[in-house]
Amino acid sequence: MLPNTASLKQTGGRELKRIVFDEETIARRVRELGQEITAVYPDGELLVLGLLKGSFIFLSDLVRRIERPLQVDFLVAASYGADTISSGNVRLLYDPETELRGKHILLVEDIVDTGKTINRLVALLRERAPRSLEICALLHKHLAEHLEIEPAFVGFDAPRVFLVGYGLDHAENFRHLPYVASLT
Repeated sequence: MLPNTASLKQTGGRELKRIVFDEETIARRVRELGQEITAVYPDGELLVLGLLKGSFIFLSDLVRRIERPLQVDFLVAASYGADTISSGNVRLLYDPETELRGKHILLVEDIVDTGKTINRLVALLRERAPRSLEICALLHKHLAEHLEIEPAFVGFDAPRVFLVGYGLDHAENFRHLPYVASLT
């Protein structure tokens, strides 16, 4: 059952259809991902790169569950705007300031959809000679025909609907929700 959806209508009259992943399910899976990542990176410098804006809540919860030293930095890329379908035009708006050479890089993404953002960023990051480069995605829709790197860590396989909440947005709305829901 959705919490008072009348109070969750946002810009443009959009409202939530159903909760896809509830708060407790997400918390449990983030804990498991933290354990998996800790086991894979026993040594070396680990830099966790959050892809903003969508990954910020997931990234915050995830890094607190990784039980080893790490650094955090961010990338900002845009491809959606106010639409519910990716424009296909990926724009890099903020580049990380941290040195990437020789470090294990874990790129944290909210959702893998078309794969265009991931492919653009993987090419950019590989040019900087990291020791390794892997992707951790909260959600994976399995729509991309060709990914440069398939995510090594995936929270959930996602339905092929437009999702919001837990950092994911529609036109900058719904990010604050503690769960992932679909829009009508």
